[in-house]
Amino acid sequence: MKQKLYIDTSVFGGNFDIEFAEFTIPLFERLRNGEFITLFSTVTQDELENAPKNVKELVNNLKIENTEFLEMTDEVVELATEYIMIK
Repeated sequence: MKQKLYIDTSVFGGNFDIEFAEFTIPLFERLRNGEFITLFSTVTQDELENAPKNVKELVNNLKIENTEFLEMTDEVVELATEYIMIK
């Protein structure tokens, strides 16, 4: 079974940032090669709507069969709220 990775919006943008490219370019190569299942959330999807064209293209070049979409549920919101309160 493939590992699943949740990719935050900033990681997509980091692919084009010299400071992070050393790490993100190999990561996205591995994602394109199907080594992992990429997890997306509605939050990530909403944030990527305003992303630069090159970031959107990076997302769109990931194979759909290697991606999984996570729905925002009440349970997720409650868990996130609890996590934030603990911090």
